[in-house]
Amino acid sequence: MSTAETVARTTPAATNPQRGYRTLWRWHFYAGLFVMPFLVILAITGTIYCFQPQIEPLLYPHRLVVTPATSPRLGEDALLASARAAMPPGAVPTTARISSRADRSAEFIFRLPDGHKESVYLNPYDGALLGTLDVDSRFMQIDRMIHRKLLLGKPGELLMELVACWTLVMIGTGVALWWPREKASLRSALAPDLTRRGRPLWKSVHATLGIWLALGAFAFVATGLPWTGSWGKQFKALATSVKLGSPPGSWGGLPLHSKVPGQPAAADAAASHETSHGMDSMPGMTMDDMPLPQVPWAVGAVHVPNSPDAGVPGVKPLPLAHVVGQMRAAGLADGYDIALPTSPQGVYTVSYFPADPKLERTVYIDQYSGAVLKDIRYGDYGAVGKAISYGTSLHMGRYFGVPNQIICAALSLGLAALAITGFVMWWKRRPIGTLGAPSRERAAPPMRAWIAALVVLGIVFPLMGLTIVAVWLVDRMLFRRAGPLAAS
Repeated sequence: MSTAETVARTTPAATNPQRGYRTLWRWHFYAGLFVMPFLVILAITGTIYCFQPQIEPLLYPHRLVVTPATSPRLGEDALLASARAAMPPGAVPTTARISSRADRSAEFIFRLPDGHKESVYLNPYDGALLGTLDVDSRFMQIDRMIHRKLLLGKPGELLMELVACWTLVMIGTGVALWWPREKASLRSALAPDLTRRGRPLWKSVHATLGIWLALGAFAFVATGLPWTGSWGKQFKALATSVKLGSPPGSWGGLPLHSKVPGQPAAADAAASHETSHGMDSMPGMTMDDMPLPQVPWAVGAVHVPNSPDAGVPGVKPLPLAHVVGQMRAAGLADGYDIALPTSPQGVYTVSYFPADPKLERTVYIDQYSGAVLKDIRYGDYGAVGKAISYGTSLHMGRYFGVPNQIICAALSLGLAALAITGFVMWWKRRPIGTLGAPSRERAAPPMRAWIAALVVLGIVFPLMGLTIVAVWLVDRMLFRRAGPLAAS
C-alpha cells in the first residue's frame, strides 16, 4: 500500500466522511483552481482603484494640483479656448470636468484625429497649460481596465464575468465544507487552530478566513456583477423592461430632442429621424456610449436626445459657461462632468456621479436655448436601479469615505489571501503528475438542493451555465473512476 493510500485510509475524516462532503469539495476545488489567479488580480487592482482619490494627486501632482490664488478663476470658455490652443488641429473637445475646489486644475478631454483621447490640464487662475495625459494610458484607467477585462477587450470582460460567477460557487461550497460537523463547536470553527503544523494549519487558517469573509465577499461579487459587459447589460435591459431599473422613458418612451430656435416643428420632427454623422448623436446612442468617465448604472441605458441640424442662419450654440451657471443655479456646483455637443444634433449632457447615490443626477440641456430636456434624479430610478446605485457606491469604497475604502481593501486582500492559502494547500497535497482533484464518492447522495442551486445559477447567468455543464462533462469523461478516499 502506498503512503498516500495509508494516509487516506487512516485519516479520521476519510474513514467516516459525511455523505456529500467530497462532492462539495470537488466543486470547491474546481471553482478555486479557476478563480485563484484572477482573484489576486482583482484584489490588487480593486484595492488600488478604491483609493483613486488619494493616489491620483500623488501620481500627477503638477497636472492635477494647483496653488490656490486670491484672483478669481477664469471662465470655462476662456479655459476651453486655452485648452483647444494646446491641442493639434482637428482635435475635438468632448468633455469638461467641472470642479470648484481651489486647489484643483481645470480639465478638458479632447478626441484627437487618430481617435485617441487626451486630457488637458490648465491652471484655472491664469489659464497656463499644466500638461496633458493620454486618457487610456492614465494609471487608474489601466488599473480599471485590468480589473474589468484584463486589457483583453471583450474576451477578457467575459472571462472576468465568469470569474465573478464561479467565485459565488467557491464561496457557497466553502461555507458548506466549513459548517461544523459532529462534535465540532461553532466557536472553535470561527478561530484558526494555531497548534497545527503544515497543511492542517493552512487549512484551518483558510477555512476561518473564508467564513469571516463569506458574507462580505458575496456582497462584493454581487454588487460588481451588474457592471459586467455581458450579463450586466442584459440585466439592465431586463430591469428596464419591467420598470425596475432606468427611469420611465429612457428606452424610447419620451421623444427628447433639442430644437433650433425658429425652425418649424414639422422640419424639426423630420430632422430628428435623419441619420446623424456626429459621434455623440448616432441613432440609438446611450449614456454608456458617451465620452464620460463614469455614469450612474440606472441611466446607462438612457437614450441621449438629439437636436436637428442647425438650419437657421445666425443661430449659435450657448457657451459652456452658460451651462455651468445654469447647473450652479440648479444646485450643482462641483464634481460633475459635461459631455459637450460635437455636432449640431448634440446636447449638453451633465453627469453627476457622487458618493451618495441619492444625489446622482443626469441632465440634458438644449445647446441652443438652454432648455432642460430631462433632469433624471435618484427618485426617478426603479427599485433595482436604486439598490444597485447603493451597491456600487459601497463596492467602490465611496459611500462613507475612508472607512468604506478600508473595508473594501480588507475584503479584496482577504480574497487574495484565500486564493493564496488555497494554492498552498493544493500544492502540499497534490500527487506528482496529476491535477490532484478530490476523489469522487462511490455512492454520492442525490444532493438535490446543491443541484438546484447550480441550475438556478446557470439560468440566471447563462454564460456560467454553459461552463457548469462543460466542467461536469469533462469531470465525467476524464475523471470517471472514483479514487481512494483522500484526506481533506
